[in-house]
Amino acid sequence: MGKPVELGAVQETLLIPLYGRALDAKKRHPVLGDAKAAELVERIDYDFAKFRGPALSGSVLRSAIFDGWVRRFLSAHPAGTVVELGTGLNTRAQRLGTDRMHWFDLDLPDTVALRREFFADSGRVTTISASVLDPEWLDQVAGTAGPYFFVSEAVLLYLAEDQVREVVRRLADRFPGSGFAFDTGGRAMMRNQDRNPVFKTLTARMQWECDDPRRLEEWGLRLEESRTFATPQPELARTWPARYRYGLPLLARLLPPLINTYKINLFTLG
Repeated sequence: MGKPVELGAVQETLLIPLYGRALDAKKRHPVLGDAKAAELVERIDYDFAKFRGPALSGSVLRSAIFDGWVRRFLSAHPAGTVVELGTGLNTRAQRLGTDRMHWFDLDLPDTVALRREFFADSGRVTTISASVLDPEWLDQVAGTAGPYFFVSEAVLLYLAEDQVREVVRRLADRFPGSGFAFDTGGRAMMRNQDRNPVFKTLTARMQWECDDPRRLEEWGLRLEESRTFATPQPELARTWPARYRYGLPLLARLLPPLINTYKINLFTLG
């Protein structure tokens, strides 16, 4: 019998990318090859098969784009600090970590309780049980050596805009000059959530609409890069299977709202 899942409505959405990575790991030409995700799906008592549709492969591509920036940061700063806001059951620290880094995985208490069933803290990786909206965890992160890189994958989208702005303000005040990678979704994406097959099985819905990430520079950010599934980092695109490397740019031209309304962005704080 697998581990039962007891998660809040929004937290339950973390199982979508977990299943996506597990399916990817079993493919002949995987994007991430996340064998740990496949192991977790086998060990968790949950009806993963109810998740269907392009959002599963999309979650894998999204993770790969975020990975690219984290990998770049750790290559330049192998002893730096990475903070994952809303880590879920992500394996990024295990996939990309170095023996000199500091890494914080932050999530809500129910998610952390589930995560601790499968991941143990180490001298380099620390789990924090807290909301991204809770300012107290900032002190724990600030107690480690910089430079810092923050990453938040498919998390801020579920907050209200004023909440996202407050998160950005706090990070910019405490960690100016640090990198912050997070995704944004435009109006077309938000208004079509009920048509997304994976969301038909869940009650949670994303809230925050952002059609143009450049407008977030008014919040004290500087936009460095903005990617879509059709425009990943060039060094990353070369590694993707042909179905993504050639198919997604074509789809972006034929059906631009389907691809271009969702963006994965890299900012500098402050």
